[in-house]
Amino acid sequence: MTTRALVPAMGGTRQIPAPDPIATDYLLLALRLDQHIPGLVDGYFGPAALKAQVDMEQGRSPARLRQDVLTLRERVEAGEVDEEDRRAWLDAQLVALEAQAAALAGDPLPYEEHVARCMGFAPPRHADAEFDAARAVIEARLPGDAALADRLDAWDRELEISVERLPAVIDWLVERCRERAARDFGLPDGEDLRVRLVTGQPWSGYDWFDGGRRSRVDINTDLPVRAPGLVHTVAHETYPGHHLEHAWKEADLVDRLGRMEASILLINTPECPISEGLADLGTGFAVPAGEIIDLYDELFERAGLPIATNPVQRRAIAEGAAALEPARRVLAATRGNAALLLHADGQPRDTVLDYLREVGGFAPTVAAKRLEFIEHPLWRTYVFVYAEGEALLRRWVDAVSPAERTARFARLLHEQITPGRLLASRLPGDARGHA
Repeated sequence: MTTRALVPAMGGTRQIPAPDPIATDYLLLALRLDQHIPGLVDGYFGPAALKAQVDMEQGRSPARLRQDVLTLRERVEAGEVDEEDRRAWLDAQLVALEAQAAALAGDPLPYEEHVARCMGFAPPRHADAEFDAARAVIEARLPGDAALADRLDAWDRELEISVERLPAVIDWLVERCRERAARDFGLPDGEDLRVRLVTGQPWSGYDWFDGGRRSRVDINTDLPVRAPGLVHTVAHETYPGHHLEHAWKEADLVDRLGRMEASILLINTPECPISEGLADLGTGFAVPAGEIIDLYDELFERAGLPIATNPVQRRAIAEGAAALEPARRVLAATRGNAALLLHADGQPRDTVLDYLREVGGFAPTVAAKRLEFIEHPLWRTYVFVYAEGEALLRRWVDAVSPAERTARFARLLHEQITPGRLLASRLPGDARGHA
């Protein structure tokens, strides 16, 4: 498996720019909130002295932190930040942090309003009818009398990759995605990553960005790893997904422009639907639709799947997977509905499990894992960033001609962009002025 050496985030010879007063107070605020909300800080590669300062403090009360957020937001709005895009980004982030500080201080918002403040958009409720077309594709490919979730489960078992085979397969996929990203988007100097297999996590994959253009990527093997799903996970976490985004934003925003607020990555803030939407949407740039069947065909063989011994059968299943995966991505949006059922409507967890199985098409073990994510104190808000983030970014990227879409997607890797600015369709340089 990829095991290149990593440079420590706050060591070595990397010169970290000195933050301006706004960025300094933003970093201190976020680090202090993380003491009350473990996991809020997803990554930090800013000045070590600020982290040390917070570590040595007694800890501020939630009420004080809430006031700190409001004060900093007033300073941002009052003109201490000159650049319009930076000002809008900081303001959106601070709205989210204020909602989280308010909840800590005993003044929580209702679930849907809390999500809206944290994400920068209201969480949508999808009518079950919106999933009918996706279910029809699956029904046509996997006919039968058994429940849809059971038929999908049987299909998935044919495509499971053994844990022993995963390291070599992942290395191959990472290098393939990296080569495509280098051609289409470029790579910042010195970027690199390593991948490891883990267990005991509520997610399928995670990119831990350490700074210095370096990432640690974890792939969770609690559930069997499906070959088609692995393609998405690898592209999502590496190239042109999270790793490439963080590496380019470190190079551009932190090191070149000195916007040190970008040296901390925060969960449950508007940067998250941008990042997750970018990572999901980026899979289509890593492996365009016209190449996916050939990729699956080769992947099945490299993974040593039983079907790989029969080239005709292998090709047919690759074609089936190419048709099924987009439909299953549509059904993944049922996770947001499930979260609303549980946290906003107060439905029993068994009802929510049934919904995930019957409407979402998740096998019982997978539905239980999805519910574990939805119930988690940190991820209960985060669940909306995937499908809704991708839908938001796709509308913006698809608003230009096919020839321009790669360049438009590339802007997401480099700029401070918020969901609100996408919804308002007024991004700098967007001459078309629509999403």
